Amino acid sequence: MTNLNNQLIPLIERLDQLLELVARLVVVDKIKEIDWYNTFAARWCVKKSNQGYFEPVIRLPKIQLTDLQEIDEQKERLYNNTQQFVSGKSANNVLLTGARGTGKSSLIKALVNEFGHSGLRLVEVDKDHLLDLPEIVDALSAYPQRFIIFCDDLSFEANESQYKMLKTVLDGSIHETPQNVLIYATSNRRHLMPEFLSENQAVNHRDGEIHPGEAIEEKTSLSDRFGLWISFYPVDQEAYLTIAKHWALSLGASDISSDEFRMEALNWALTRGSRSGRSAWQFARDWAGREK
Repeated sequence: MTNLNNQLIPLIERLDQLLELVARLVVVDKIKEIDWYNTFAARWCVKKSNQGYFEPVIRLPKIQLTDLQEIDEQKERLYNNTQQFVSGKSANNVLLTGARGTGKSSLIKALVNEFGHSGLRLVEVDKDHLLDLPEIVDALSAYPQRFIIFCDDLSFEANESQYKMLKTVLDGSIHETPQNVLIYATSNRRHLMPEFLSENQAVNHRDGEIHPGEAIEEKTSLSDRFGLWISFYPVDQEAYLTIAKHWALSLGASDISSDEFRMEALNWALTRGSRSGRSAWQFARDWAGREK
């Protein structure tokens, strides 16, 4: 019986290797359905059978970098990092955090229109599918284009485990991430996970030095793996009006210098509870629509 077991063990190991190879081939075969030379963006989707595939995005957002006002510093930092990446130079994974509606997601989408003809491609991956990241990265590594994996509005609760896979892909695996793949993520949380008062009670103080507890170390270690942090802040009143005027003009409105435009724009922000690029865009749509 022992001899039989000794003979079966190598066979089982080879069978496991074969099954792993077949699984990888399935992912690579799925990506062949897309013509990456003519497809600038795609979403990673998962069927009920748990098979993942890339779905091409037919209608890309038309937003340009020049459309994004009052975030010049953030725009320059992300542009430079992406330009290095597209040029084949070293670049960092990026975490964009801050106030809602300030242009984090729009900035990433605008990069496709800026660098798409230079070989940049965008692949959106939902938080629920982060466990597929190793297969996604392996599949994309076989192509000459430069891929940004886009994770929008990313945050994790304390009982979720997907963040561990993201940590592994960012900078924590013996398998090196290919040079043609970066991860750009947006979040309203700086550390992507909730932080509780009870966790800060575990912090130790020794000779004036602060030693964070294990819970805090675990949560901050995820955001630390992004090489570039870009922060976004609420805009002031004049910046908000500048953004609203820009969008109104781009939508065909003409009467943007009147006191009525200014008053209605400010009232719009007041009812929305925030002055942001998003609320400025929404007001401009309303104003231009009524003017036409």
